[in-house]
Amino acid sequence: MDIQAFKMDGLGNDFVIIDNRQKITNLTKDQIIKICDRNFIGCDQLIFIESSKSSHANLKFFNSDGGESGACGNGTRCVAKLISEETKSENIILSTSNGNLESKILDKNIVTTEIGKAKLQWNEIPLSEKLDTKNLNIKIIDLNNKEHSGGTAVNVGNPHIVFFVNEIENFNIEKIGPEIENHKIFPEKCNVTIATIINKDLIRVKVWERGAGLTKACGTAACATAFAGKLNDLTENKTDIEFQTGKLSILIDDKNSIHMKGPVSEIKEIEFKL
Repeated sequence: MDIQAFKMDGLGNDFVIIDNRQKITNLTKDQIIKICDRNFIGCDQLIFIESSKSSHANLKFFNSDGGESGACGNGTRCVAKLISEETKSENIILSTSNGNLESKILDKNIVTTEIGKAKLQWNEIPLSEKLDTKNLNIKIIDLNNKEHSGGTAVNVGNPHIVFFVNEIENFNIEKIGPEIENHKIFPEKCNVTIATIINKDLIRVKVWERGAGLTKACGTAACATAFAGKLNDLTENKTDIEFQTGKLSILIDDKNSIHMKGPVSEIKEIEFKL
């Protein structure tokens, strides 16, 4: 099977994007895993663009383990740029399983997307039992074998837990990430962020993404971290979230809706056989 697709990324968080609006490509879970494999094409998520009557297009996201994801912030921003080039419009509305997301294309490949309101109730995350989502009291161990207890749970289209620590370099995200992702308290698994407050306007993070593993950047994790920071009175309404590859700017407006702004790559057309 010959497949034509696009390759894009937001701060290194990369995607293979297949346009299913004219010609439909149906893939099995194993085929999705193969495409995402770094030894083949390689990406954090695979995205299908589908036709929609209520927006410019409908999006479906699949993690590199082949499982479907409800939200992908950087992926949404990338597709918004792609559709913008096609329609010559600066304002793009894309449908996801979590509703319509509005994006605006700014100068120099900067795209801002309104992700919407965060969910904080235990059954909205979801958790397997009723707990205080502001502090789940989950223990993680640093490189000096010291115990840290905490974790704020936030759902921004998918479940996240954010641990605020003094220094992210003291924690092995590749060990902690899969342990917390698969913790019994998260029936749908979760994305794991370890975050350090640099100041009121800046949070530095490392992210383990549910179903994808260690990722260079994660848009929804940035949104969840900024919201958790404000919830814990650590930051204000506007915060930059810094990954190793750059920053995303997060704004929480007066209606508590989350807006994410950052760069996307140029659009690369690719073709491959499955």
